[in-house]
Amino acid sequence: MNDIWKRKDSTYLHIEKWQRLNDRLIAGFTTKQGGVSKGRYHSLNVGFHVHDSRADVTMNRNRIASKIHFPIDSWVCGEQVHQTNIQLVSEADKGKGAADNSSAIKGVDGLITNRPGILCTAFFADCVPLFFYDLSTSFIGIAHAGWRGTVNQMAKHMVEAIQAQGSDPANLLVTIGPCISEEYYEVDEKVVNQIPEKYKKNAVVPNGKQRFLLDLKQLHVDILLQAGVLRNNIDVTNYCTYRDETLFFSHRRDHGKTGRMLGFIGFLP
Repeated sequence: MNDIWKRKDSTYLHIEKWQRLNDRLIAGFTTKQGGVSKGRYHSLNVGFHVHDSRADVTMNRNRIASKIHFPIDSWVCGEQVHQTNIQLVSEADKGKGAADNSSAIKGVDGLITNRPGILCTAFFADCVPLFFYDLSTSFIGIAHAGWRGTVNQMAKHMVEAIQAQGSDPANLLVTIGPCISEEYYEVDEKVVNQIPEKYKKNAVVPNGKQRFLLDLKQLHVDILLQAGVLRNNIDVTNYCTYRDETLFFSHRRDHGKTGRMLGFIGFLP
């Protein structure tokens, strides 16, 4: 598959194109392969909150940390509450949420920084991973966007947060990572009615009986364009967490009883 996301090994994909621009930049997304978790969480589950063995999750996280040369105590995690709050992180935040959920940064679904030695992370199993990189200011970021975060325009809020640090949206690179694709994401009127009208044409397809197929990837592209990001600077994955069952956990496909993948971005110290 020709994709912005390249297989590094069995355990994760990475944004090779960005890493060619800066060899200190690490940006990736784990698969579900190469871990020690068992049963419904087989095998590389990195989510503490899904009732997997704590020891197994810890071992899985440490495996990833070793592969990407970012120790666990340099990871930063948000609580992920399906909102649009964003945290500018610094050295004081290192380790938050890395070894347990209780220490994650409260009420936050997006993280940005320009400091080396900090790994901004988020966890996924169908929701949309958004990755940001500005060459001119060295600001990077990651956001978690389920349907609530998407329709409330988390992508726009991330652009504005990085812009507030001196970035020009026209210089911003954005990559949309593996998530559930349109053909598998059926929603009801409750969801569709919360999408701003100007975005519905490209992102919503009626599916009969007041049900709709929602293209979260396209919706994010349109929101990013409205926020000033150039289309040539937006890369969209072909991977689908629902369809690509051997690679990814999927909350919808697995009926809510499944593991989580890790999205991560940071500059090596």
